[in-house]
Amino acid sequence: MTDDSRETGPWIRRFHPAPEARTRLVCFPHAGGSATYYFPVSRALSPAIDVLAIQYPGRQDRRQEPCVEDIEELADLVVEELGPWKDLPLTLFGHSMGATLAFEVARRLEAAGTSPGTLFASGRRAPSRVRDERVHLADDDRLIADITQLSGTDAAVLGDPEILRMILPAIRSDYKAAETYRYRPGPPLGLDIVALVGDTDQQVTADEAAAWREHTTASFELQVFPGGHFFLDSHVAPVLDLIRARTSALTVGS
Repeated sequence: MTDDSRETGPWIRRFHPAPEARTRLVCFPHAGGSATYYFPVSRALSPAIDVLAIQYPGRQDRRQEPCVEDIEELADLVVEELGPWKDLPLTLFGHSMGATLAFEVARRLEAAGTSPGTLFASGRRAPSRVRDERVHLADDDRLIADITQLSGTDAAVLGDPEILRMILPAIRSDYKAAETYRYRPGPPLGLDIVALVGDTDQQVTADEAAAWREHTTASFELQVFPGGHFFLDSHVAPVLDLIRARTSALTVGS
């Protein structure tokens, strides 16, 4: 067995190191989310796929660090952290805000000569589709109401005022990053894109998800699942099968 005990640093969580893996999946959390959201994904895909989950500043063990409220800046920082991890073919998976961030990371990786194999864009409209959203400017009650409606936060957390006070700054900052993001026109990516969406998601319509097709010259696939914004939580198995199918052909040097 190959020894691969390299340091991950504060930005990357590697819950189940897979030194024999031939591909690497990089996961980007949703607004207010943390790397631990992808712990079950890492456990399920290891050891065939080496899973890295991005940990944004301002949450969990990074709670004392200032949040990054700009997607472009966040993408620059993540790409720098991924430098040592490009020894295997990369695949990117992002949910909600994380999908937009994964897209900007993919643009930067391609520009630097490292094209990921596939971008999985989950629960997010295409970068070129804009909505005028200003939840990040609302008071705490409105913000809590919004995240409660999306069901992206544990009900026990929402009912604990002390925990809420701790996590709301990160959620608000992430909302600001997502809502103020504006796509910079540029050449489409050269990688495959798979868009995933829930059929009752109020945050993104199937048409908005299908518009991801405009952002690649390679193949595009739209997968619609029953459920709302966090349809992922109820459809883990088929999503994992999609990831496995898309990464099975990737090898070092491909």
